[in-house]
Amino acid sequence: MYTLPSFALDDDGAATVLARAGAGFLVHPGPEGLTSVFVPLVLSADRRTLTTHVARANSWWREADGAPVLVLVLDASSYVSPRWYPSLAEAPAVPTWNYVAAEVRGVVRVHDDLDWVRRQVVDQTRHFEGDGSDAWRVESVDADYVERMCRAIVGVEIEVSSIEAKAKLSQNRPDEDRLMVRTRLAAGDDAQRRTASWMGDA
Repeated sequence: MYTLPSFALDDDGAATVLARAGAGFLVHPGPEGLTSVFVPLVLSADRRTLTTHVARANSWWREADGAPVLVLVLDASSYVSPRWYPSLAEAPAVPTWNYVAAEVRGVVRVHDDLDWVRRQVVDQTRHFEGDGSDAWRVESVDADYVERMCRAIVGVEIEVSSIEAKAKLSQNRPDEDRLMVRTRLAAGDDAQRRTASWMGDA
């Protein structure tokens, strides 16, 4: 991932991108070229593994075990018009795109084991549901049904070798321009407001 130093996020920032996005594309080289799958992702506390699962019917996993993988995660993405820049009256500018993204590299380990898959599903569900009193739990569902669902998926674990993240949020613009970009995005649609929320932290 090409990243200017002013746009780079540290390890904690990268982990935040993965946590906020919650899902991403796994890309690996298959027999017929690059193949991808979009999945929910959970980063381990030590940041050494990502876990997920894919449908057994999806052929992505069949050639994935031991393969290098590129994980692409996007948490914010918005167009930025030069018309928003107060400085436009003094200097020309062009349109751009603000975004927050992460790129993980690693090796795929496929787990076609019912116990591993069940644990992964339980852990993933707790991760995304949280601890609220109304949180849904795998344990609340009929065990035979859960087993049938787990047999229809295959576990995937990624041994992480590197994580890079980037927040391109108008840091290269004058303060007055950056403030106006954030203001305009904050008044926009859901995607724009999500980008604006990152601009308060970058």
